[in-house]
Amino acid sequence: MFSNFHKAILAAAIVALPSLAYAGEPFDIKAFQASQAAGKSILVDVTAPWCPTCKQQRPTVQEIEKERPDLVVYEVDFDSAKDVLKKFRVQYQSTLIVFKGSKEVARSTGETDPAPIRSLVAKAF
Repeated sequence: MFSNFHKAILAAAIVALPSLAYAGEPFDIKAFQASQAAGKSILVDVTAPWCPTCKQQRPTVQEIEKERPDLVVYEVDFDSAKDVLKKFRVQYQSTLIVFKGSKEVARSTGETDPAPIRSLVAKAF
């Protein structure tokens, strides 16, 4: 029925699924504004696929997303979302910005240690 090649592809996809389940949603200004208006806890994750620091941050952000389903995570692509970067005054990838509703409560750039990232996000609750 399936060749060994197809079985290997299927197995790889199944293994990859958990890591894809929590990756934030692409930034959308209307969704972001609605989350702010609802007073939600928000993490804006400015990332780039080529960024090694972003790759180190990713597992921590994913764990926090799993643990805090009440946290809304928006992913901003550093290379293509220049208008969003300007709006948030972001100059570097690997920037994490935390909001509680419409108020920015914390910001960090280049942090990879899980404890400070968790402390940063905790300020939204």
